[in-house]
Amino acid sequence: MPGHVILSHGSDSGPDATKVSALAKVAEAMGWTSERPDYRQDDALGHAGCIAPRVARLHERIAASSAQPVLVGSSMGSFVSGLASLELPVAGLFLLATPATIPGSDFAFDVRLDVPTLLVHGWQDDVCPLDDIYEFAMRRSLPLLVLDDDHRLSAHVEAIARQFGLFLEQLAART
Repeated sequence: MPGHVILSHGSDSGPDATKVSALAKVAEAMGWTSERPDYRQDDALGHAGCIAPRVARLHERIAASSAQPVLVGSSMGSFVSGLASLELPVAGLFLLATPATIPGSDFAFDVRLDVPTLLVHGWQDDVCPLDDIYEFAMRRSLPLLVLDDDHRLSAHVEAIARQFGLFLEQLAART
């Protein structure tokens, strides 16, 4: 068994969202196990209020994993996946439409530097400005794939799924 993937959906979404469902399917087809925590109860607390409960829920899932999992997130799911990587060991981060900050929150996006990470973002993202995550990626020398899409990245789900497959292959080859 190659490993385990935890996929975190964005705000105003759920564990059956299009992107996390497509990526879970890719992981499972490659022999990885996957899970998609349901953060909708946490999201009822608002964008700033849901961060700490989401991170706590993600910490529980990471701790329950038999091996260091790969964290996948979309938007708020990306934000909390990055924060979770600072406190618990993970095998990789595949992050979509990541906000660099959340208005009203004291948290700023960050990732553990020794974790393989790929950021994916849309040129026309009007929810999470590209400039903010571009600056973050540049400061950290992280790979950033920018697609001709908006925040939802819905026009590129298949391309993102292929990229995710390559990401998992690279992680599997490291072990």
